[in-house]
Amino acid sequence: MVDTSLYAAFLVAGLALCVTPGPDMMFIVAMGGRGGPTTGVLAALGVAFAMLVHAVAAMLGLSALFTTLPTLYHVLRWMGAAYLLYLAVKAFRERAVSVEASGDVGPGRWRAFWQGAVTNLLNPKVILFNVAFLPQFVNPELGHVAGQFMVLGATMVVMGFAVDGSIGLLSGRLSALLRSSRRVSRGLNIFSGTVFAGLAVRLAASPK
Repeated sequence: MVDTSLYAAFLVAGLALCVTPGPDMMFIVAMGGRGGPTTGVLAALGVAFAMLVHAVAAMLGLSALFTTLPTLYHVLRWMGAAYLLYLAVKAFRERAVSVEASGDVGPGRWRAFWQGAVTNLLNPKVILFNVAFLPQFVNPELGHVAGQFMVLGATMVVMGFAVDGSIGLLSGRLSALLRSSRRVSRGLNIFSGTVFAGLAVRLAASPK
């Protein structure tokens, strides 16, 4: 169904992209820092789910709308920035809680999943990336173009979750060790809020 030589090149390029620190990875580190290892892994799972949605959209040609409708791109960009600022405010306002007394803290576990998904879905740069990246590894001569898109998209989701899930787990376990101190717990919340705010500014200020 896929061109084996193109697929091999895709695996190398995709893995390089997955291990390169970026906004999604910083978001997952911040979520793991706030809520512990389970929260970090579920945030990574939410990002992976959003990546699958992006892959389906690219397959259907929906992502190409952003190249023809610049207004739609900017609306989604500002919505994403506003959502990240909302998460930043929540993190700054969250009181420090000892992990020994309450287990995982910060956002609810499945809420972390949806926050990871929404944050990624509202990032138009991810959509444009799929439009530009995935088609390079599709060979129309083999037919089944939609199937090729889905194989590539699913592969990217699996690789991304393997890397991001590990990052979320490690950051969460480190935070669990540190949260026995209320002062450190509060510092982790401030760190998370700063990351969310920085990502919001980055998304709002960056050009198309």
